[in-house]
Amino acid sequence: MNDFLTWAQAQLQADRKLIATYCIVYFIWGLFMNWFGTQLEIAKFTYWWQVITCYIVYMVPISLLLRRLPYHMQYAYGLVAMGLLEFGGYFFETSYAYPGNRIEEFFGIRNFALAMALFFALYFPLGNWGVGKIYRILFQRTDAEN
Repeated sequence: MNDFLTWAQAQLQADRKLIATYCIVYFIWGLFMNWFGTQLEIAKFTYWWQVITCYIVYMVPISLLLRRLPYHMQYAYGLVAMGLLEFGGYFFETSYAYPGNRIEEFFGIRNFALAMALFFALYFPLGNWGVGKIYRILFQRTDAEN
């Protein structure tokens, strides 16, 4: 357990600009996905502010933990993290799945949460890649100039 805590502490050490970039990108991403899920009547958060708790409080630290791992490992660990999040969201009814939505129609009602977890697990490798690109574009030059 001490080995994990030491590793996790090292992974969570990041430049404040990088953490701010994660928070901004994930917040916008979360707002968009909640809007998109609502517009297509797939699923939505019960409350808009859950974007903050899910995307920033939950997903940003996990992204930081996973960011240096290979893509397939980010996806695999992300699948566990998103499986727990999806299960909790529907169990505690903080997420709402529209009855008869497109995902249920295609995969079946019993596979809805699994399909969502499989999809949203992609957030970690894609998010880490995208935030890394944005961070380098915005701050690599200014840090090199100082």
